[in-house]
Amino acid sequence: MFDSGSTGFMLVCTSLVMLMTPGLAFFYGGLASKRNILGIMVQSFVSLGWTTILWFVMGYSLCFSGSMADGTDFAGIIGNLDKAFLNGITHNSPFAGNGKIPEYVFVAFQMMFAIITPALITGAFVNRITFKAYFIFLTVWQILVYYPFCHMVWGGGILAEWGVIDFAGGIVVHATAGFAALASVIFVGARTNKNSTPNSIPLVAIGSGLLYFGWYGFNAGSELQVDGITANAFINTDVAASFALITWMVIEWSREKKPKLVGILTGSIAGLATITPCAGFVPLWAAPIIGIFAGAGCYIAVLWKNKQQWDDALDVWGVHGIGGVIGTILLGVFASLSVNPAGNDGLIYGNTTFFLKELAAITLASVYGFVFTYLILWLINKITTVRVSEQDEIDGIDMALHGERAYDEGCL
Repeated sequence: MFDSGSTGFMLVCTSLVMLMTPGLAFFYGGLASKRNILGIMVQSFVSLGWTTILWFVMGYSLCFSGSMADGTDFAGIIGNLDKAFLNGITHNSPFAGNGKIPEYVFVAFQMMFAIITPALITGAFVNRITFKAYFIFLTVWQILVYYPFCHMVWGGGILAEWGVIDFAGGIVVHATAGFAALASVIFVGARTNKNSTPNSIPLVAIGSGLLYFGWYGFNAGSELQVDGITANAFINTDVAASFALITWMVIEWSREKKPKLVGILTGSIAGLATITPCAGFVPLWAAPIIGIFAGAGCYIAVLWKNKQQWDDALDVWGVHGIGGVIGTILLGVFASLSVNPAGNDGLIYGNTTFFLKELAAITLASVYGFVFTYLILWLINKITTVRVSEQDEIDGIDMALHGERAYDEGCL
């Protein structure tokens, strides 16, 4: 009944994307100061559990039930509750998109995207958010920001009907999370001590490696079957990330006279985020160009963020937000129907309309993600204090909020 090759491949890809969230915990945990390692890691791991529950109860249904074309969703913005608690789905139910894999596999694959997206935001407000406020934020942000954009772009909503495409999440994941991070930073304010340095660069490297590895499943798996487009997405992901890594390194080396490992790792993540919306829609020759734009553009964004004194501690906005924006714009430029008939031709092929639609969609996602995140935090602050006390921040949230230390300093 099902294509065993595609089903097996998608189970592997789902596992790879799941691994990205622990990878993110290591990446952020290594970048955090010594007293705030566990606090940032807890936020990623909690998303693994709580987001899965939300997805089972209503998230999958709100994202992928109903469509604007059939008039069965809510104004093309969010789905219905027909599949709440995965109602009506069994192990024999085929995924309607291609009929080649069980719908359960699609449910799980998309769930991993929902898990990592809010976790991305946490790097911006490291050591400044109470756990209670974060838990509420994790819940409300998905319902009001992630679910609507997932439905609008991937679930048959208004943007999909309009002709907007996003292969693996430049709009749905990176733009919404990146600009949510910026709103969080502006709402919460700067750290008491902004001079904290990474506690473990090797830990950052481990996390980066896991993210890099998982991203192949993130992008190639978004074809949802095994074919030539899958291979195209895979190789585009690797090439763009490599060009971004080297571009970031060269710029930083020329400016600071030393090539730095954290910069090299950050450059690779910038490339991976930027190629995400394009991976299965653009030809291979475009991947190096996208990678160079990613490395240079995200580096400049981080510099500008520093100039504005926005305390985005781990550069979520500059890497993921701007990466998502650059990638979506370049998708509007380089997309080709000869690569993927389910896509469109971009600006270089004379399709100005498609380019403008992608530009409008990424603008909408960025503004929506920023505004609603700020409002969510404002409302949460009326219920419970969002920012930790100054003393807890100085002492570190690991002990203050979680009663644990990352390292037992009493042992040799």
